[in-house]
Amino acid sequence: MTAPRIALVHAMPVAIDPVAHVFHELWPQARITHLLDDSLAPDLSAAGSITPAMVERFIALARYCESCGANAVLFTCSAFGAAIEAAKDSVRVPVLKPNEAMLDEALAAGSDLALLTTFEPSIPSLKKEFEELASSRGIRLKLKTRTVPAAIAALQQGRASEHDSLIAAAAAEMGPCDALVLGQFSMARAAAGIPPAPGRKVVTSPHSAVTRLKRIFDVR
Repeated sequence: MTAPRIALVHAMPVAIDPVAHVFHELWPQARITHLLDDSLAPDLSAAGSITPAMVERFIALARYCESCGANAVLFTCSAFGAAIEAAKDSVRVPVLKPNEAMLDEALAAGSDLALLTTFEPSIPSLKKEFEELASSRGIRLKLKTRTVPAAIAALQQGRASEHDSLIAAAAAEMGPCDALVLGQFSMARAAAGIPPAPGRKVVTSPHSAVTRLKRIFDVR
C-alpha cells in the first residue's frame, strides 16, 4: 500500500527543516511535500489580524494541496488558526492546524502551562485556542506566555545555536509548570537543549502533529 502524501504548508522557511526532521524520525514512510508562502507572516504583521482576504488565501492553499493529490494537509504556522479552520471546511481531506495535537498533549499534562513563541502575532491565536479547549473540557487553565523575537531573528540569519540558547534561557525563566509549550514549528530543534525540570513536560508542535497524523492513517 502506498504511504499517504502529506502536504506541509509553511509561512516561514525556518519551519521546513524541523517538521521534515520529525517526519524522518517518527514516520519516514510518509510522502511529504512542502508548499511555502513567505508573504503570509509579513502580511499578517502589517494587517494586525486575520482578514477575510487572508482566509481566502488559506482556502486556496488547502484546495491546491488537495488538487495535487494530498491525503492530508498540515499547516505549520501557529498564527493563522481561524483561517485554517475555514480551510478545513473547503476540502475533503483532513486538514490539521499546527497546534491542535499539541494543545491536547499539553492539557493532558495539566492545567498550569507555559507558552513560549518566537513570533509575537501567534500569541493571540494560540491563547484563544488553549482557552477554548480548556473551557470545553471544564479545565481551569493557568497560562503564562512569553515571546522571544530575537530567537527567530537569529535562526533566520543562520545562527541556529543562538536561537536554541535563547529559547533555553527563556524556558528557565518561565518557572514551574505542568507543560512547557514551544509554540512554533521552528522551535522544535531547541527542545533537546532545555534542561529537564521535575514534573514538567516539554511539548513541541511537530512531534504532536506527526503523531496525530499517524493515528489518523492508523500507522503504528
